[in-house]
Amino acid sequence: MKMNSFFKIAVVGLLFSATSFYSQNNAKFRVVLDAGHGGNDFGAVYHGYVEKNNALNVALKVGRILEADALTQVIYTRKTDVFIPLDERANIANKAKADIFVSIHCNANKNTVASGTETYVMGVTRNASNLEVAKKENEVVTMEKDYKIKYDGYDPNSPESVIGMTVVQEEFLDQSIELAAGIQEGFENDLGRKSRGVKQAGFLVLRKNYMPRVLIEMGFVSNKEEGAYLSSDEGQEKIASAIAKAILDYKKEYFVPGTEEYVPETPKVNEVKTTPIDTPKVKDTKSVSVTSNIIFKVQISASSKKMELIPSNFNGLSGVSIEEGAIHKYYFGSTSNYEQSKRDLEEAKAKGYSSAFIVAYKNGQKITIQEALR
Repeated sequence: MKMNSFFKIAVVGLLFSATSFYSQNNAKFRVVLDAGHGGNDFGAVYHGYVEKNNALNVALKVGRILEADALTQVIYTRKTDVFIPLDERANIANKAKADIFVSIHCNANKNTVASGTETYVMGVTRNASNLEVAKKENEVVTMEKDYKIKYDGYDPNSPESVIGMTVVQEEFLDQSIELAAGIQEGFENDLGRKSRGVKQAGFLVLRKNYMPRVLIEMGFVSNKEEGAYLSSDEGQEKIASAIAKAILDYKKEYFVPGTEEYVPETPKVNEVKTTPIDTPKVKDTKSVSVTSNIIFKVQISASSKKMELIPSNFNGLSGVSIEEGAIHKYYFGSTSNYEQSKRDLEEAKAKGYSSAFIVAYKNGQKITIQEALR
């Protein structure tokens, strides 16, 4: 994915958490699709175009495409016009041990000429326009009882609340940026849509999700022409196709099938019902031999800060290497043995790098894990 061409956010050093619900042992690639707003929360409404309807329609269309893939399981935060609290959306994703969380929205602006798509990753920003988008999407919390207690005193009218949210703001940031960049690339290159880039802001719906997560603003319903496109069946199909393609490309890049299956709990009143998908038998990777020109490494972090490669900078891990760029990527271990790389991954996680993951290279070029194991 062409991350750098869409990378328009300022990234500081990574914060690490020893606790994470993220799993890389899922039998299927679990995608949580979150249709923004719903029920008595209409979202943005302009010219008769309603955000909650567009978000739900596109989410369902994305889901139908993904469900055609035998190794993908889709979980919805809502499949009907119901109100789901922001923290419950995160709970659904965490309970499912989802591999990614994708929240779908429409943008709006008093300047009705504003247009274009943008995809957000979680983080703290002082950029005025990013703060305004986050404030607008976060205002829904006022519909929830005791929201100031549930969201740690959050005040939707205070920019300081958005800036000062207590979050592991850069957990899974690198993978979130990759996913967001792929989505924006599809919007721009495949659909010819105006791209406003990948951005960073403090969205409550993303703050407690323990997996790579993004929030998509598909376009502006406040813009008459763009609003008509977002509300049309043809426009929604094209948008859904671009989002689904980016998700499947991301899956191809990062996902290695494991053995853990997910069967959703019996839904409660107003809770989303999902249908489990049959899981095919997964090839035992322990028996796979890998040729010597394949190298596996464990990516432990990504940061704009360049650090000296000494154990004290990496929680005691020795033998850390760096791939320099706009975002410096740090790797632990280097081996042609996949089983050894899995042991390296466990060691990195034991040192606190809970979002670490394995990457593969062939003759110095990055390839997917699936290609490496083949």
